[in-house]
Amino acid sequence: MPDGALPSSVSLSREGAIAIVRLARPEKRNALNDETVLGLEAAFRALGEDVKAVVLAGDGEHFCAGLDLSELSERDAVAGIAHSRLWHRAFDFIQYGPAPVVALLHGAVVGGGLELASATHIRVAERSALYALPEGQRGIYVGGGASVRLSRLIGVPRMMDMMLTGRTYDAAEGVALGFSQYLVEPGEGLARAMAIARRIAENTAMTNFAVTHALPRIAEADPQTGLLAEALMAAIAQASPEAKQRLGDFLEKRAPKVTKSS
Repeated sequence: MPDGALPSSVSLSREGAIAIVRLARPEKRNALNDETVLGLEAAFRALGEDVKAVVLAGDGEHFCAGLDLSELSERDAVAGIAHSRLWHRAFDFIQYGPAPVVALLHGAVVGGGLELASATHIRVAERSALYALPEGQRGIYVGGGASVRLSRLIGVPRMMDMMLTGRTYDAAEGVALGFSQYLVEPGEGLARAMAIARRIAENTAMTNFAVTHALPRIAEADPQTGLLAEALMAAIAQASPEAKQRLGDFLEKRAPKVTKSS
């Protein structure tokens, strides 16, 4: 893929400080081939410093139906490891990239599509969303990070059940179990995802960095290491000029108070 070029299966657009990355293979239910995975990585690497949040969505009726099985040519173990690590690298850059990512989930969120969704920070699901890990029934194993990311979202026993039995979950079940944080009606997902992204974009860059980069690592650390890292991150965040201005506005009653939000 030439530098700066995106494949036809991935699109990148902007609405102010919000970038919108789309999977654009609706005829394949946005199934992921290597070109598309590399295109996702390229799209996120192309984001400028002025991008404050990203919305990730899929064209057509589905978010992503997972690995394009036509890509499963015969590979030896070394090639299989390299293929999986390609996905890991791309999805790591989404999770630990330059801006928080809000995923819009609808239709199939299956296999590698669920792994992709798990690499994002906030997930908005329309009621059509369906979650599945069919790899167990196809004689293969997850390779895009689900063992690490999805197991932390929904728990190892639930992930085992999905892979061993083919169990699926719908959108309403998914919001209760951790697949998504928001549930909306069909056709309302993009508006909600954009609204959430705009709210995120209002935060300071340092706060968003702390939440998306430091918090996951602190949560995985031993308690004393985590507490030290939290103290360091808190000190760095509150020392920024923008944080001092915002705290001053609150103390001088120039900032809105916390109210209930949906």
